[in-house]
Amino acid sequence: MAPPPKPPTVRSCQLMARLTLSALGRAAEQPGVWSEPAVHRAVLISGLSVLVSGLAQLQDDLG
Repeated sequence: MAPPPKPPTVRSCQLMARLTLSALGRAAEQPGVWSEPAVHRAVLISGLSVLVSGLAQLQDDLG
């Protein structure tokens, strides 16, 4: 029996987490990229987005 489909919030949270980790993996290969402020902002915004989506899903699950 197949597992039930995941709600859109879970899928979007998982997608954002995978994209963030992928971008961090690529950035880790280029040491000079960490000196750019835009990279720090992008990592912060991505992390906050994943956190907010995860918290929303947790609240939905808890009722």
